[in-house]
This record gives sequence, C-alpha cells and structure tokens, in this order.
Amino acid sequence: MKKNLINALLLLLVVGLFTQCKKDEYELIQIVKMISVKEMRALPVGISKAIEVKKTGKIYLYKDYLFINEPNEGIHIYNNSNPNAPINVAFLKIPGNIDLAVHNNILYADSFIDLLAFDLSSINNIKQVKRVNDVFQQQYSVGAEKYLYITKDTLVKKETYRKNMIYYDAYSSSNNSSASTSGQGGSMARFTLMNDYLYTVGMNNLSLFDIKAAANPLFVKTINLAGGVETIFPYENKLFIGTNSGMHIFSTADASNPVKLSTYSHIFACDPVVVQGKYAYVTLRTGNNCRQASNQLEVVDIEDPTQPKQIAVYAMQNPHGLSVSGDNLFLCEGNFGIKSFNIINPYKIGDNLLQTLSNVKSFDVIAGPKSLIVTGADGIYQFNAADPKNLRQLSIIKVQM
Repeated sequence: MKKNLINALLLLLVVGLFTQCKKDEYELIQIVKMISVKEMRALPVGISKAIEVKKTGKIYLYKDYLFINEPNEGIHIYNNSNPNAPINVAFLKIPGNIDLAVHNNILYADSFIDLLAFDLSSINNIKQVKRVNDVFQQQYSVGAEKYLYITKDTLVKKETYRKNMIYYDAYSSSNNSSASTSGQGGSMARFTLMNDYLYTVGMNNLSLFDIKAAANPLFVKTINLAGGVETIFPYENKLFIGTNSGMHIFSTADASNPVKLSTYSHIFACDPVVVQGKYAYVTLRTGNNCRQASNQLEVVDIEDPTQPKQIAVYAMQNPHGLSVSGDNLFLCEGNFGIKSFNIINPYKIGDNLLQTLSNVKSFDVIAGPKSLIVTGADGIYQFNAADPKNLRQLSIIKVQM
C-alpha cells in the first residue's frame, strides 16, 4: 500500500518538459514512477524489429552503423553505409538506457544502475552477454527495499498539471575514441573507451571497467570527483572531463589508475569539451541548470596538461555540442542552428565563421568519416562537410511524435 501511495503521489510530479505536440493544447511531459530493483531487472531487454524514433538522445558511429539512443527506452540501429539513405535495421530495447559505447563488436549500455554488454557480431541477432549490477549511482527511495525512480513520456493537456508542476531541467550527455576497434560519438558523452578500458562519468564520479575481454566487462573502481560532472572526452592517453564549473584533466598512462593532472575552472555553466592537438574547445551556455552562465566558446591551451591556460573566448548564442575535424570546428547553437568555423588560428576563430545553418535546431554533432551527423530537435541530420563553407544536407531521420 505504501508503494502504491508513493506512486500515486509521484504521478503528479513532472520532471521534464521536452517538446510540444502539433496541437497547442497538448504537451509531452515526463511522469515519475517507482519500480523495485528486482522489477527493473525483470524488464524485457533485447533486439526487436525496427521502430520509428520518437525522441533523440546520444548518437554513436561504429563501422557502417549509426546508433541512436532513445532516452530510457533503448537504441535504434541504422545501416549508415550510405548516409544519403540510412536504413532502419532494428531496435535494441534497454529500459533506463542513456549512454552507449562499442568496442570489438561489444556494445556497452547503461540500464538504470546496471551495465549491460551485447554481442553485435550478428546485427540481426544481437545477444546480451553480460550484466554488471549496481555500478551506476541512482537515487533510491527510503526504506528497507530499494526502489528506483523512473520516468515515462506522457501526452497531456497543458492545463492538466499546471498547478502541481515541478520542473527539473534534464540534460543528456558517446564520444571519440582513439582505438580503431571502437566507435565514435558526440561531445555530450558520459561513456568513452581507451586502452581496453571503458570509462563512465556520473554526476560526481568517474568509473572504470576493464574490457580486455570485451564480452566480459569487469568493474574496477570509482573515483570521486566534485559535483556537476557532465561529459567525458578521450585524447592521447588523457581524459577531459567537463563539469559545470570547469574541466578536469586525467592521465591514463596507467589505464587502470587515472591520475588527475589539473582542473581548468570557469564560471558556472553547462560544459561539453573536445580536444585536438594542443587545444581544448569548451562551450558554455545559459539554459537548463546553467542559468548563471554566459554563452561562449573558450579555447584552452593544454600543451602542458598540468597547467591549462585560456587563450581566447568567443561570444556565441547558445552553444551546445561540438566536434573538431582537421582545420574545422562544427558547433551546435541550439535553437540558433549549427555553425562551422576555421580554427587554423585559435586566436581568430571568431573572425573565421564559415557558415550558419539556422534552420537546424542542433544539440550534438559527430564529424564522421562519411558525413557530419547532427542531433536536431526534429531528427538526426547528415551533411556532406567536404566544403565546410557549404554544408550540404544528405538525409534526415525524422522524429515521429
């Protein structure tokens, strides 16, 4: 009875307002419910026929496949050998899934508090090969039996919950990997791969998994960090961890024992980071949990990773994810579109804007080998970026509301 009462109360607790339906009187919200850990682990997991994408989360490239996370539901799998016409192949149902990474044909994905591993050797017959329990932090209910808080998208009339509405600005935040047998993702990652290790970040920690035997991930340890951790990016045996107050730099010279080298601090702000050469590129923005922030791109000299130095700051409109490829930086400006910059001279990036596509509401981006892949509000866009002054749209995977 106590659980039913709590659930009844939590049904009135709205934790996210994400988008509007086509009719102005409706909106898509997230309703909080509760589920026991035992019930959570009994939820169905596995491959099913392809379904349409209803909401976009992380994007990830592996070989000729594009993986699109649908937050808390699972992963859509597309054959992307031809970016002009991606083919919807299958849906991998994973309750509570937000992040993913792929190494040696093994896909790693979170499912609430657990890490799951799937064998991708046969894309039409994906098999779960491992579940590692209780490795991700989660807010539990009070009491002897543990219950998880989960959310479900629901379409309601706008006035239905207005009086009792409590808003929580959710954000999702896999990323570039240096290993040729691993995949590539966006800058909002909380999962990354390097040197046969999977590294994940929670709100205040860094966790390590040994994946030398790819199908048998082994939890190693968790390293406590200050709060506000948002993203992780690997580069040349280093991990760059973006937080809402700065960027931590860790050495992975010993992959099993990351060592903190320094912290670059900035004002309170949402903070994805990417790295190329001796420079890190950091975006700060207002909105979500970052209302004290400025909207800007910062360039940080990391040639000496123990003493990162800001060398330039450029005003932006509302920067989100970003990706670097060669001499070019592609930057998502939220509702203001996507921009491309020439970054040969890091002191002149603001003067070297190449193009703005203002019609694409963009949040994250991957500069892949065949196309520039952009997560938009209405779907996943792909562009030919051979000429960064003239991005040419190849395709879009539309979100079906």
